[in-house]
Amino acid sequence: MPTATLTAPQPANAPAPARRTGSEFSPLLRLIKEQGLLERRRGWYARTITVNLLALAATATGLVLWGSSWWALLLAVPLSVFCARAAFIGHDAGHSQISADRRTGRLVQLVHANLLLGMDAAWWNHKHDRHHANPNHVDKDPDVAADVLVFTQRQAAGRTGLRGWLTRHQAWLFFPLTTLEALALKVYGFQALFAKDGPRRTPSARVVEGGLLLAHVTGYATLLLATMPLAHAVVFALLHQMLLGLHLGMAFAPNHKGMEMPDPDGENWGHLRRQVLTSRNVRCGALTDWFLGGLNYQIEHHLFPSMPRPHLRLAQPAVRAHCQALGLPYTETGLVDSYRQALGHLREVGEPLREA
Repeated sequence: MPTATLTAPQPANAPAPARRTGSEFSPLLRLIKEQGLLERRRGWYARTITVNLLALAATATGLVLWGSSWWALLLAVPLSVFCARAAFIGHDAGHSQISADRRTGRLVQLVHANLLLGMDAAWWNHKHDRHHANPNHVDKDPDVAADVLVFTQRQAAGRTGLRGWLTRHQAWLFFPLTTLEALALKVYGFQALFAKDGPRRTPSARVVEGGLLLAHVTGYATLLLATMPLAHAVVFALLHQMLLGLHLGMAFAPNHKGMEMPDPDGENWGHLRRQVLTSRNVRCGALTDWFLGGLNYQIEHHLFPSMPRPHLRLAQPAVRAHCQALGLPYTETGLVDSYRQALGHLREVGEPLREA
């Protein structure tokens, strides 16, 4: 396990905390419900969505006014930030944090994911739900499946050629590769529309969701080409998408990488242990909360996926105290150290190939 700030740290040779009879999660769930922390915050989300839409509109207006100048490239920075806010809102809508009404949540998510980002919401939900059900499980969590990056030495074993080179250097390549994440999400979304093993959807849903993806691409291209010369537009699009991918990667990287990975043949953990032991919190502040979209409270989010984002920090003391009472490690670290731990794990996974 990586070095981290833990609640109730245990000596290296100490036995595992004794299990209590009954559910370890039920008392915590009951307390959280009593505190009203699962109640929706529609007003908070309405303000957040409105402010972000206005910020996106203001950035688009800036492109209209200054698109003929190379200085307009600077607007790629705020646009990537506000697009990341849209991604966080779409994420929250997919978890029913914004509204208990499924149609309302779906509408909010379709607008923010498909229309504003060009990312297929149904594909994301299908993938993300499997991640939440079994985080960091090498056989069940799609986020740790072997791909460009690998997360266990078993996945790394036998990799040769380009894949072997990538694995040997994956710690150094991680953040450069995240600059491709926004583009990859678009590609995966379009592929999922026609994939046989993708999310189930009715023909009408496929038309609506696909139409919104096309509307995003058309609107995005039209905005750039109508406001700036072709060369400017191409550079702006690349810069914007790379910054957006980097921002999303910085938000997702600290959450689970380098944390416990359940043994596929080992003990079947309950909900509390499955979520707490595989997740890492990032020590919070107002700026961190905003920049990471609340995902810095990863433990609380995984325990209570439908909890509204502004309640995650309020639930943290109860969750930490409950883990301490059970002798269960509660991992929380600073932002920079969270990246150090995640990259250290990737470096360790590639070590055998570097020594070969």
